Amino acid sequence: MRHFGYLDDAVRDHLFHRPPEPFDRDSEPAVLASALGATLYSPATRRTLAADIAKQALRGVTSMVLCLEDSIDDREVIGAEQNLVEQLTEFARSGAEGPLLFIRVRHPEQITDLTERLGGTLDVLSGFVLPKFEPDSGARYLKALDEASAVSGRRLYAMPVLESPSIAYLEHRRAVLSELAELIAGHRDRILAVRIGATDFQAAYALRRSRDLTAYDVHLVAGLIGDIVNVFGRADGSGYVISGPVWEYFPQGERLFKPQLRRTPFAEAEDPEAVELRSRLISADLDGLIRELELDKANGLLGKTAIHPSHVAVIHAMSVVTHEEYCDATDILAESAAGGGVLRSAYTNKMNEVKPHRAWAEAVLRRARAFGVAREDVTFVDLLAAGVME
Repeated sequence: MRHFGYLDDAVRDHLFHRPPEPFDRDSEPAVLASALGATLYSPATRRTLAADIAKQALRGVTSMVLCLEDSIDDREVIGAEQNLVEQLTEFARSGAEGPLLFIRVRHPEQITDLTERLGGTLDVLSGFVLPKFEPDSGARYLKALDEASAVSGRRLYAMPVLESPSIAYLEHRRAVLSELAELIAGHRDRILAVRIGATDFQAAYALRRSRDLTAYDVHLVAGLIGDIVNVFGRADGSGYVISGPVWEYFPQGERLFKPQLRRTPFAEAEDPEAVELRSRLISADLDGLIRELELDKANGLLGKTAIHPSHVAVIHAMSVVTHEEYCDATDILAESAAGGGVLRSAYTNKMNEVKPHRAWAEAVLRRARAFGVAREDVTFVDLLAAGVME
């Protein structure tokens, strides 16, 4: 699979200076972590789950989570487990191309139970999402994951979700984050990405952001994201890919504030339908998502939890490396090999200081391998148009 694989060759060549590289479930962990993109969640109760997985793969989804936790009623768990086993078995038998698949469980024992029930069907699974990840539950989750990997004979990844009140509460936060960092460091080869559960953090304080606000406008959440990145996102080799929190809006509703998408980039885009695209994005409340994605990137997050297919193309388009970013990154790394210093950017609009910007440049090239590099005259509007209107 690869990002933007649904585009035909001519369109891809027109959009990309450097196209996204292919990957599969057996690619190196660093490749998979960078390529997660929009991780689409789906309740495990869906009776058409096998068909949904195949359909979403054709639409550009490269990672999915089949959820047994908060997306379903507590009374539905037993039926959801059975449905999940049946649907994954059906999908495996179909031989259809699929995204990276993960199961979001409720407790460690579910990992053990599902491993036994799925048997050979585990081959289509990439791992498990571990909610409410705390020191005690986390240790039990990771033990169950190690046992499941041993039984299946293949590497199964973990994506712990940081979302518990013990992390949100200021008096506990530093100690809990430090303990969690030590815990997962002992399982580094199993940890694909660290996920942030902003909705649960807000719930601990009876908060909910509106469609007109990003997660970063809620100071409590912004502070938590900053602390999580501080502990888990370091560029000294100890860090992990950290994914952005979910954008939970998709229906049209009455707006309190003006749209956050400027008209100019859409009016200047090559695609004649770009102005219509802007209207569609605004009516679907996706302008707020675009703003939040920019802030995710600025704060060191890569990829994002998605709960609606309409979010996927937007997240992936915003993940593509711009031509300007690519030029800066390659210039910085080339100069770094020569010994460092300061140089003017290729676009002559900024200073590139080689040593401080080296880690950033390396991260940009990792993202470029997963999502590609746009051509010089291609903007995010063109990438959105190609994805949203396909």
